[in-house]
Amino acid sequence: MRIVENLNDGWRFKKGCSLKVTRGWERVCIPHSYNAHDGQDGGNDYFRGKATYVRTVARPSVPESYSMFIKFDAVNSCAEVFADGKKIAVHAGGYSAFIVDVTNCFNKATRSFELAVVADNSHNDAVYPQSADFTFYGGMYRDVHLIAVPETHFAYGAYAALPLVFFTKLSEDKKDAVVFCTAHVAHAEKSDAVQFTLFDANGVVAVEAYAPAQEHTETQIFLQDAHVWHGIDDPYLYTVSAKLVRHNEVLDEVSAQLGVREFFVDAEKGFYLNGKRYPLRGVSRHQDMLGKGNALLASDHERDIALLMELGANTVRLAHYQHSEIFYTLCDRAGLVVWAEIPFISVMSAARAAHENCRTQLHELILQNYNHASICFWGIENEITIGGEVAGLYENLVNLNELAKSLDSTRLTTLAQVTMLPPASRLNKITDIISYNHYFGWYFGAMEDNEIWFDKFHAAYPDRAIGISEYGCEGIVSWHSDAPECKDYTEEYQARYHEHMAKIIDERPYLWATHVWNMFDFGCDARDEGGVQGRNNKGLVTFDRAIKKDSFYVYKAYWSKTPFVHIAGRRYAARPYSAMSVKVYSNAHRVALFVNGKKFAEQEGAHIFTFDNVPLENEYTTISAETSGAPRDSVTFRKVASPNQCYVKPPEENDRREHVKNWFADIEKAGVPDFTFNDSFFSVRDTINDIFANSEAEKIVADAVSQFTTMRINKNMLGIMGTVPLERVASMLVQDEEKAQTVLKVLNAELQKIKK
Repeated sequence: MRIVENLNDGWRFKKGCSLKVTRGWERVCIPHSYNAHDGQDGGNDYFRGKATYVRTVARPSVPESYSMFIKFDAVNSCAEVFADGKKIAVHAGGYSAFIVDVTNCFNKATRSFELAVVADNSHNDAVYPQSADFTFYGGMYRDVHLIAVPETHFAYGAYAALPLVFFTKLSEDKKDAVVFCTAHVAHAEKSDAVQFTLFDANGVVAVEAYAPAQEHTETQIFLQDAHVWHGIDDPYLYTVSAKLVRHNEVLDEVSAQLGVREFFVDAEKGFYLNGKRYPLRGVSRHQDMLGKGNALLASDHERDIALLMELGANTVRLAHYQHSEIFYTLCDRAGLVVWAEIPFISVMSAARAAHENCRTQLHELILQNYNHASICFWGIENEITIGGEVAGLYENLVNLNELAKSLDSTRLTTLAQVTMLPPASRLNKITDIISYNHYFGWYFGAMEDNEIWFDKFHAAYPDRAIGISEYGCEGIVSWHSDAPECKDYTEEYQARYHEHMAKIIDERPYLWATHVWNMFDFGCDARDEGGVQGRNNKGLVTFDRAIKKDSFYVYKAYWSKTPFVHIAGRRYAARPYSAMSVKVYSNAHRVALFVNGKKFAEQEGAHIFTFDNVPLENEYTTISAETSGAPRDSVTFRKVASPNQCYVKPPEENDRREHVKNWFADIEKAGVPDFTFNDSFFSVRDTINDIFANSEAEKIVADAVSQFTTMRINKNMLGIMGTVPLERVASMLVQDEEKAQTVLKVLNAELQKIKK
């Protein structure tokens, strides 16, 4: 039988590529990230380069005929693997598993070898992602295992493909199901057989099937009275076991959990699961955490799932790359419907090898996660046109979509488009369904523009399924206001924004899925916004998972079935008045409010309850909210004489525009200049990183952005797209194409005055 040993302990670590164990090594355990701190502190200066991990691997006590493999669950972004100093494998792509054959690496005398792994998270033109709004943490941040198998065994395939795969098909009446199983066997003998066993959730055998062992051993299992996997309402899972039998002996065994379900998307009524309408309403998730980077433990994943379940979400978009197999499994068990995707995001590399890397990562995503009932959608890109549509992009997307369909015909393909891509674009006709990332009410426009845009799209393309793949705004729990407005970063504005979005989403059944951006704050070392460096603060929950923002409870009021009541604004504790408005979120239909233990008022309603003129009687007043079946929520507020300035975000450099040059006045006087390109001087053809390395050139671009565009965006946000030429960002900043060209010409003329 196979033996699986965990190799997470006993590693020595050093930055740089160093295969010889000398002084200065640090002892670490896997999972490990070498950017857990510098990748989250701001400045866009975190370490990007090579680091080395070394440990001794001993041969397990198994027969000499056994084969040995090491499975790396993820190394970011590229990995080189060495055995006693000899390179034995390379892997490009930081979010997928890969397997290395080490059968012949063990020294015959010591029965061991020195394993070294060089992780490299530096920029690579041939590896995705190229540029994005999150930190590219480096390291061996998922588990490592040694797998020992007999000569005849269930084998992983190319791209670390699973040795046992299956899918199901329900009968027309949804009563019975057929389970199609394939087991991949290495070195089978003529008399070998594979025993397939289907167990119910209680471990009782439901049905068995036998087939002669072959390289690809296939069978079909008829499952009578199938118990379907029906999302969070009933996430029922069977277990499929495959045993490799020779005469009277079991040589090897593998197993996985199985969910019987079918689904489709209707352009008018949204998502259907097992023939029943099942609106998908949920969040997106990044895989990092404060102080840990991507190096999460199983307990961290379990906590994240618990928070999603408390919210009442029934879907999660796992952005923007392949997530841990642990998390997909937890989604299976919780009943969360998953959108899984590859990191083809923001920028398409011109390198010819980059597209092959994209295809490789799609192979890995699908073939390593084929059995997960939770996954219903394969995503092939995110905001890839943020810098405009470049040559070859359409063809690459068509190729990726065709690849996904060839690898898995049972699931739907999708993508996440950026606001500036016109609805009529041919890129919207590639995948089965589409979604858009919109930030109306934060980066540009008003929050009401969201429903206007989607209703127009649906009216123009009634047969095309449309969803919201991202929407959100920043909320920092330090900042508060009685009159919140866009870009003040207050917890109150974030809550008001999500109140609006939750309502308009609830009113639009044609939206096949909606995903809040984001469930948790996450690391982006390039950001410096709202007085917080190194992170994106759009989460409903803080980066450390310690605080659920008020916006969390907005969605809990809409989605959760567990009775609760929550008083908003609790961190705005000092109030400069004698009476206040109190907002309460609840999924009950009646809420009662108490002031210092005395009933003040009672309201009937849904989701959001607002009580006006609630007295602050003394210096300290305790306000409580109660509803049937839920624990009481109580908060103490303090009456103060004057507003407390600690609740107001200090102005940032990008908020001050009094010294910005009047570009429009210059254009009116001199006219729009023609393009000139002297390579000794800066131009719009230079990348944002190169331009921002020069303070004078940086100021020109930052000033122009603040004046020319409708987007409320600062230079730190532009820095996220650091490897993109400035000319390709114009369409993102200025949606009118003619005006965009004017902006580029004026910017270019100014930049051409600055010598490199």
